[in-house]
Formats: sequence, C-alpha cells, structure tokens
Amino acid sequence: MNLDDVVNTLGRHLKARYGERVRKLSLNAGFGCPNRDGTLGRGGCTFCSVLSFAADDGDAPLAQQLAERRAELKRAARYIAYFQAYTNTYAEVETLTRLYAEATASPDVVGLAVGTRPDCVPDAVLALLAGYRERGYEVWLELGLQSAHDETLARVNRGHGWAAYADAVARARAAGVPVCTHLILGLPGETDAHAVTTLERVLDAGAEGLKLHPLMITRGSRLAVAHKRGEIEPPELPAYAALVGELIRRTPPELVFHRVSATARAPTLVAPAWCSTVWPAMQAIRADLDLHGGQGTRLQATAA
Repeated sequence: MNLDDVVNTLGRHLKARYGERVRKLSLNAGFGCPNRDGTLGRGGCTFCSVLSFAADDGDAPLAQQLAERRAELKRAARYIAYFQAYTNTYAEVETLTRLYAEATASPDVVGLAVGTRPDCVPDAVLALLAGYRERGYEVWLELGLQSAHDETLARVNRGHGWAAYADAVARARAAGVPVCTHLILGLPGETDAHAVTTLERVLDAGAEGLKLHPLMITRGSRLAVAHKRGEIEPPELPAYAALVGELIRRTPPELVFHRVSATARAPTLVAPAWCSTVWPAMQAIRADLDLHGGQGTRLQATAA
C-alpha cells in the first residue's frame, strides 16, 4: 500500500533526490548498549529483545551482510547502509570511522543511517557524520526517543530522559546532521494525548524525520512477562491507525516519515498479531488518511 501521495515518505524523499528507488540495507555491526552492559543498567528497555532486530548476524563481515541484503531486495540500484541493531555510536570514534567507511565503500551505497540512543552521541560522532553529508551522502542520525514524557521513559527503563534527546538534537542541528526520531505508540501508561504532546515536542526540538512504531510484545522482553500476566496489551489496529493518521496530519509537509508501522518475525512476535506483516497496518493507515486528510492537513486547517 503506497502512501507517497499523502505522506512525505523516505522513499518519496529519496526518489526526488536520486531519480530512482533507493533502499536501506540493515546491518548489525555487533555493537552493545550501555543500558544492557551495566554502564547505565542491565536488561535494557522493557520492550527490547535481541531477537527483534531484523539483522541478527553481527559476527558476519559488513561486506557479507551488504551482499546478502542486496540479494534479498533485488529492487534497487542504490542503497543506504543502515546500522540498525543496538547502539551504533557506542564505540571509540576510530572504530566508528572504520565501520562506516567499510559500509559505504561500494559506489552503489549513497547514504548512511545510524541508529543510536540520545545519550550516546558525542560531538566527535556528529563531526564524523557531518563529514559524510559534506561529501554528498544521504545521512540520517536515528535517535530512539520513544516518548517525550520522562515518567514513561523511566517506566520502560529507557535510561535517559527528554533532556538528553533535546541536547542531542540541538548539537546535531548545529553540526548539520538531520535527525530521525523513533517513537513508540501505546507504551504503558500512555494515551493518545501523550503521543500528540510527544509529537509537538519533537517537532519543536527540530527533528527532520520520524519513525512511528506500535508497541510490540516480543519474546525475551520484560514486557512479554507482563503481557503473559495480563498486565499490558498492545494497541489494536483500528486505534493505532487512527492515532498514526492524526499524528501525520499534525506534521509539517516537509518532514520525512521513515516508517509509520513495524513488523516482527515469527516466533519473535508475541503480540499484536497484525504486526506479523506490514499490509494490515498500511491499509488501515491509508484508509484513515484518505478519509480525514494527509500529512499537514490539520496544520493547514488551523492556519486557515
């Protein structure tokens, strides 16, 4: 289900820049996480499971991973190297320099996306990423925020608060590095109003991209234990689609949506069942946007 005519998707953004389809190649470079190794805590966020990452071959050389991802996609001539699993700035800058260079060595890799935590983005890393942008690469620093509410972040054992995110975005903007912010909808204790406030704060901070995810219960996470006890339920598809549609309508047209839902592979996924494939969510979100308006339409109505 294509959203490009009602949402400024990453695919639309990249096609406008390169004139053809550009795809992400997800990589696992074997990074750790300070919220799992004892630096900040152990066990990680309550929703986190090592099994949930699409790229689970951190011991394989990056060149091998890139080749395998290309073979899986087979539908693009250009790619973005996407460091996805865990905290991909959690190393000495010399190590990052080597890994990023290895991932972008091929001429068909035109971009670099780096997923990380807001409290793991020193200025040296921003300078490294800014250097790629100056050389013409498509660059995105993907920051996992999940919620702008400190009480929620504490509840899910995130290990940082809003202030760390705001600081990282401000420094990234000063360095000329675009930020894509990850948000999870349906976190324990949150309502739709929490999600709207989070969106407003993220936009005010200066994010240039967004990734929206439903809360998914994955095997091996602490939320899976709570779900088994009947203490938590992930969002139902109609409610999720309606909330995503509302957030999209409240977002300026120039912001890039990298994702509006998410999936997990079996047997990793515990719930909700509709997250086992992307199509139910995309169809429901598209139906909501067709009915109530696409990206930025609520802002336009308010301005009028």
